[in-house]
Amino acid sequence: MKQVLYNYDIFPMVFPVGEPTEITVRPLGDHAKFSDDSRVTVHRLDSGSPRFPFNAWNAAAFDAPLCSDGCLRFTVTADAEGEYSVRLYKGENRFAKLSVYAVGEDLARRIPLKGDLHMHTCRSDGSEDPGIVCANYRARGYDFCVVTDHRRYYPSLEAIRDYGGAKCPLTILPGEEVHLDGTDVHIVNAGGTFSVNGLFASSANYAETGGSLDGRRLDGSVTPPPIVTPERYEEELDRIEARYPDCPENVEKRSFAVCVWAFERIREAGGLGIFAHPYWIADMWHVPEPLTYYMMEKHPFDAFEVLGGENYFEQNGFQTALYYEEYRAGRIHPIVGSTDTHGSTEHNRNADICSTIVFAEKNERTSILDAVRERYSVAVDTISKEYRLVGEFRLQKYASFLVENYFPVHDRAARLDGEIMRRYYLGEESGELLGYFAGEAETLRKKYIRTR
Repeated sequence: MKQVLYNYDIFPMVFPVGEPTEITVRPLGDHAKFSDDSRVTVHRLDSGSPRFPFNAWNAAAFDAPLCSDGCLRFTVTADAEGEYSVRLYKGENRFAKLSVYAVGEDLARRIPLKGDLHMHTCRSDGSEDPGIVCANYRARGYDFCVVTDHRRYYPSLEAIRDYGGAKCPLTILPGEEVHLDGTDVHIVNAGGTFSVNGLFASSANYAETGGSLDGRRLDGSVTPPPIVTPERYEEELDRIEARYPDCPENVEKRSFAVCVWAFERIREAGGLGIFAHPYWIADMWHVPEPLTYYMMEKHPFDAFEVLGGENYFEQNGFQTALYYEEYRAGRIHPIVGSTDTHGSTEHNRNADICSTIVFAEKNERTSILDAVRERYSVAVDTISKEYRLVGEFRLQKYASFLVENYFPVHDRAARLDGEIMRRYYLGEESGELLGYFAGEAETLRKKYIRTR
């Protein structure tokens, strides 16, 4: 976290363009308290330094008299979307620089949420059980997560039930990593209301739950499609193949048809079908490149996992290059970044390697999924200290501001939320206390993010 954020709190950090907004700057300790001669200037970051005569207009000055509570307050009306530098002075001496961000009409109706749409627990090949994984990721600052165990949907329902007795500061979505006969392409069902793996009686999800509907659907209001027989599966794949007569000879048509079938079932479930890590090196690139290119051209998926859970360059680097190559070709794919975690503690160096910032209307399942579909998401690479962002430039600029200014403050509070979640899960704290912390998380978000 920036040193200045240990000394000063500024809120709201985000507010709508054109709307008069009172900004409060609060000193965090006697060492940072203001004097009677404190003043403030505000500058648009994109408009050049006011030190030069031709940029002198880029400086709005405020007397900001010292309030009785020791804070400075002033009202700003931003004239354009973007970051604004807030500079604090004692007399003529500048002693601190903070930042705020003005957002346009669409973003002013949305809140920034950090999360992960692809993670594993000990119910498949991960290290910790679903309830602990969720608590650990709230402690890392995540607002939502999707538990996506290999071939298994029921662990995500287990995680939801683990915290179902109280209001929770982390939104937990159902999900699974889908593996079907006929392809080795990995597909994520993020947020779907029923299991795609569980449509087959031979699947681990079906077998390990005894075929129970409660292990194959989100809640009692959902009825999954009937179990698919091998004969019906092959007939449906034949029909999908017939829809793609232009499939190149160097693309395994059956493999592609299976992917299309899976993505269509995920959409039936109201989920987000994610094309996962094609450049993962599993001996060779995980997906043959001709199939990857055909997948991008036909776009049967809902989102592309542009960043995933490996720290070597080829996976995230090549997927990022492919995303921008597609963008240049006019195919703008919704994107996510995922930990693909198999261990949620600090002992897994890849536990927090990538994530997604979603700009959603609410922190709930359909709103989060819709925001990704509508391309209101940015993928975040935190492999190294110097983070990287992938996505549309406008959203990158906003996300960069949030990573530098908002999320460090947000994450500091979330660490305690995660500990309370863990203790609640272990039976050491009450649902009332967990609900209190969930309410505090919402209050903190409203303090910093002013929406319409």
